[in-house]
Amino acid sequence: MARAMRKTRKPAKVTGKSSARRRITARTKSKRKSAKAKPAAKKQTFIANHHSPDAFEQGLRRYAQYRDLGIAGATNGLMRAHVIKFVPPFISAEVSKRHYHDVQFQMIYVLKGWMKSEFEGQGAITMREGSCWIQPPKIKHTVLGYSDDCEVLEIILPADFETVELE
Repeated sequence: MARAMRKTRKPAKVTGKSSARRRITARTKSKRKSAKAKPAAKKQTFIANHHSPDAFEQGLRRYAQYRDLGIAGATNGLMRAHVIKFVPPFISAEVSKRHYHDVQFQMIYVLKGWMKSEFEGQGAITMREGSCWIQPPKIKHTVLGYSDDCEVLEIILPADFETVELE
């Protein structure tokens, strides 16, 4: 009875000794790769974060307030996610400084309003509510403007990173 429940696999059709040998070698190599020990990842925890108008805190820059979504703690520093609320008015001398972020991954999604930035190799782009973009690691960019109600969601890997100002 146990035999009837086992799945059987049809042998591969062999057209010549060399092709059969290649198939066996490829299977054996893939099994060896999956059998290698991988470093243990730190356990992630569940987190839920609910909107609260008073959850925004002053960040490194006067023109932005941050609402941390708790992802850095839940992922043991693997990634960070926060909502950034830009503080009006836009003051070019304060905001428009060329810089880059030393990250592995950075994604931004516009929740409200609009923002205009210039990206190395891309030129100036205006992102509006619903726009999303990825900034490759260390891409040089400058914020050129934002609306008074601008809010964005930013997701970054790793959680802790450097911002390098170029001016």
